[in-house]
Amino acid sequence: MAILGETASARLMAMRIRNEGAIVGDRDPSVATTPKRMAWTDHGPVNSVAARMAIGTLLVVVAFFLAFGIGFLWFATRVALTGAPADVHADAIVVLTGGRDRVQGGVELLEEGRGRRLLISGVHPQTRAEDIQRATTSDRSLFECCVDLGHRAATTVGNAREVADWARAHGFSSLIVVTSAYHMPRSMVELDRALPGVSKIAWPVKRADLAIETWFSNPTTAKLLLHEYVKYIVTRFGPTASIIRPAEVATTASLR
Repeated sequence: MAILGETASARLMAMRIRNEGAIVGDRDPSVATTPKRMAWTDHGPVNSVAARMAIGTLLVVVAFFLAFGIGFLWFATRVALTGAPADVHADAIVVLTGGRDRVQGGVELLEEGRGRRLLISGVHPQTRAEDIQRATTSDRSLFECCVDLGHRAATTVGNAREVADWARAHGFSSLIVVTSAYHMPRSMVELDRALPGVSKIAWPVKRADLAIETWFSNPTTAKLLLHEYVKYIVTRFGPTASIIRPAEVATTASLR
């Protein structure tokens, strides 16, 4: 009986040791786990982080293009619906060259007495006042007394600098700005930077062949507006390198 009792006690002790070893082994991090548990530990969290990063990147891209699209619709609608004011007066008129319609509009405003003087900015160096006068079929005496030509500007930034110098030279405090409708938003940003404190009234010119009001049905006009919108965004929200610092005041004679 004693021998049987000892044998039973030994078996019970061996079972307890095996059970405790299994428990300790399951809790001991140094003990290898099953392949299934190892796979989850090594790959589960990594895949989860990568998935979250991919989803976050996708949401940022979608938000960017959504904001860009909404902004473009706002820009195109603004250009399409904004028209020239019915009755407006200012100290002077400025035309940012780029088309005959712009120059013709500025000359007509001067003839109507909307401003005392007219600057046509960005004129080709070889173009003379007589050439523009004949092209617009306007009175020669009007050009001789009240029209200045700016030959220095080759970009919108240059237009703004030229207009700022001219306006300061004459002491003008208000201007009527004449340029194409799609070009007006960017032009006003540059002019505000170059000539703060001077009132500016937009006089947008719309070419009939562009059909600005129905741009959405005209691929050529839609592409033009999209291109101008990108330049407007860069000008409005980009680096301030294009901000014009006050330049030396130019005399009227240097602009003619």
